[in-house]
Amino acid sequence: MNKLILGTVQMGLDYGINNSSGKISLEDSCLILSKAFELDIDTLDTAEAYGNAHQVIGNFHLFNPEIKFKVITKVPHDIVAGEIEQKIRTYINDLNVYCLEVLMFHSFDSYENNKSIIAILKDLKSLGIIKHIGVSVYTNNQIEALLSEDDVTVVQMPFNLLDNESIRGDLINKMKAKGKVIHTRSAFLQGLFFKEQFENNSISQKLSKELIAIKNISKEENTSISNLALSYCLSQKDIDQVLIGVDSVNQLIDNLKAVDYKMNHVTLLKINKLKVDNLDLLNPSLWK
Repeated sequence: MNKLILGTVQMGLDYGINNSSGKISLEDSCLILSKAFELDIDTLDTAEAYGNAHQVIGNFHLFNPEIKFKVITKVPHDIVAGEIEQKIRTYINDLNVYCLEVLMFHSFDSYENNKSIIAILKDLKSLGIIKHIGVSVYTNNQIEALLSEDDVTVVQMPFNLLDNESIRGDLINKMKAKGKVIHTRSAFLQGLFFKEQFENNSISQKLSKELIAIKNISKEENTSISNLALSYCLSQKDIDQVLIGVDSVNQLIDNLKAVDYKMNHVTLLKINKLKVDNLDLLNPSLWK
């Protein structure tokens, strides 16, 4: 097993700032899933909100009974306590799995607004129907608030070349000390790192200085930006797993090069010195 989690949002929806090819076909999705398993990726990230991604995974499991991924999925923002158990059993049925690796709240607000279901989730956990309760967060304040929430054992947070150790490092250490499992997402900042032209995108214009610095580091290190971005996340010893999304088998294979790429200390220091003043620019949920 390697540290990568394969995201499936593109398998159910047309998604991503740098995605020119749209939603992935069922056939290509199955090819990607087969190759991922072959390359030791054993965990998928999905959600009811990701179009028909649950069904894509379920069909794959049905037609490939020798392969069983661990699956992380997320509950909708509006949850009815009396319906949650049936919903989770439906997820398991749709996904064709025995249990859920993590049942995740889409956001910190969703977690705060739906604490009434935690007792039900703990019961399902004791039955082995879900293994972990998790929350997807955006800000350091939200991470801080979860440190004392013992029922939440998995925290999924942004982490990348700009949303980096200088911003998140201390809290990652604190979460580890509390025994939490740390998953990170936005390794490529939704493809922003790969944009060649800054003119037609207001976010990349505002981050142009930092994006040019990233390009320069990748040239100095004689490696691709995807290698640099992904290996930066994978090299963090306290990050348990790193979520990526791909839209082809070739892109998946290309991303896997980062697993073997060993980043040196000097490069790590250069990246950790990259500082963005306006942190809202690093939050895709706030992009217009």
